[in-house]
Amino acid sequence: MAGLPDGLAPLIPAYLGGQRWYSGAKAPDHNLVDIDKLTELWVSEDGTHRMWQAIVSAGPDWYQLLLGERPAGERAEFLHGREEAVLGAAGDAYFYDATLDSEMAKALLGVASGGRETATLARQLAVEQSNTSVVYDDRLILKVFRRLHLGRNPDVEVTNALVGAGFEYVATPLVSWRDERFDLAFGQEFLAGGSEGWALAVTSLRDLYGGESQSPEDAGGDFGAEAERLGRVTALMHLALQSVYGSAPAADAVSIWSRLVADFGPRLEAASAAVGKDLSQDCSPLVERFRRVLDPGAYFRVHGDFHLGQVMRTDSGWRVLDFEGEPAKTLDERAAPCSPLKDVSAMLRSFHYAARHVLAEHLVAEWESLLPLAAAWEAHNRRAFLYGYHEVAGIQVLMPDQGSAPAVLAAYELDKALYELDYEQAHRPDWVPIPLDALDRLIYGTRAP
Repeated sequence: MAGLPDGLAPLIPAYLGGQRWYSGAKAPDHNLVDIDKLTELWVSEDGTHRMWQAIVSAGPDWYQLLLGERPAGERAEFLHGREEAVLGAAGDAYFYDATLDSEMAKALLGVASGGRETATLARQLAVEQSNTSVVYDDRLILKVFRRLHLGRNPDVEVTNALVGAGFEYVATPLVSWRDERFDLAFGQEFLAGGSEGWALAVTSLRDLYGGESQSPEDAGGDFGAEAERLGRVTALMHLALQSVYGSAPAADAVSIWSRLVADFGPRLEAASAAVGKDLSQDCSPLVERFRRVLDPGAYFRVHGDFHLGQVMRTDSGWRVLDFEGEPAKTLDERAAPCSPLKDVSAMLRSFHYAARHVLAEHLVAEWESLLPLAAAWEAHNRRAFLYGYHEVAGIQVLMPDQGSAPAVLAAYELDKALYELDYEQAHRPDWVPIPLDALDRLIYGTRAP
């Protein structure tokens, strides 16, 4: 390809294989990797440093690489300890992830914004995620999409649609960068001073477990008021999403619900090996309860990956983040109508995860005394969240009838717990007991956290 730096292409497969945002289990074969488009985005005044954008196909998937180029042998302190960010040397130059290079990151903001945005400082967020986020002057955060999808990225599409509908609980959109096929990056207001919902929940639990109070309501870090406010914001989000995208026809909603219920059979059979008991048989009364639901409520586009890590508490209230949905799903699957109780159940499962995660920070000998506190914290915040959610005017119109609503919520909690079990078995075996406990509670009615 014209302009391709000599020796760059052979370095890309191994680099892809080392990135968290790469979808494969191992580095792709070099025969499956193709540089579809290469663009020189920036060059230093002396011509020795360059930033390249490479749109790469690897099998069925597309990726965006932002590559820095420097003369071979020139030190770059920001790469110290970041071996996975370096592609390697080719000819008289070496190549690396340009978003770690402050000068290139600032130049990237200019490119992505069409020159409308500039910054004095740039820093990449030091967190693992499926995209790359760069913060500029603590006022703007640019999310660089790594795995690309033909069409609109859901985060860009949904966030802008919600803002257009008057939903104020998202960070203000500031930059949208796309080419003729892909959304490439999305910039929003950086919520300086905000606290992630997960961090607030963990702090609350540490206060409870480490204090003398036997009630989460009386502990210094009570999360209940925040859980209630978060429930309200969640309901307002659902009302705004339904107003933008509309509800699926009732027959389609029933069909989607029926497929969910039918799929529990094979999913429970697959999970039985991990649990060590016949979940399919034991769960049959619960699944039969699901089958008796005739009207599952309104189905429309929802958040799709809602949990405490996707919300931020600021001085002016909660903000909802990241509308990309579950990364493993196709764009069509993410945009498909679903019950708003999918999001509700996912947040409730997040409360359970937080309670168990902090419990694991303590010695096993302490668990007997802490388990009742964990159960009380989860139950307290679950009630507060649901109260806040159902108190919002208009939300009941989107819900199943009063008799069916508990069954629909339980079905989506079961759906989420089975997903969590698969994920933890594959990625975090030490966390498997958390979804197993959720299954016990749903199927057998046990109450331990």
